[in-house]
Amino acid sequence: MAASVKRPDPLKPVGFLLLMMGWVLVLSAIVLLTQEAARGGFVLAGLAVEALGLFLVVRSHIAPKPERH
Repeated sequence: MAASVKRPDPLKPVGFLLLMMGWVLVLSAIVLLTQEAARGGFVLAGLAVEALGLFLVVRSHIAPKPERH
């Protein structure tokens, strides 16, 4: 049997990075874009990126179910 080695979860840093990038996208859209339609589209895209990041962070914090043998 191979010894089980606990590897770090790569989803946690990716999730936090997506949360920050979502905020950057929203704030830059508000500052740089003047047309309401374009601004609204980029804000919605930024919120979607944030939601994905939040999902990954929450998923990485959930304790895994124990294996049954």
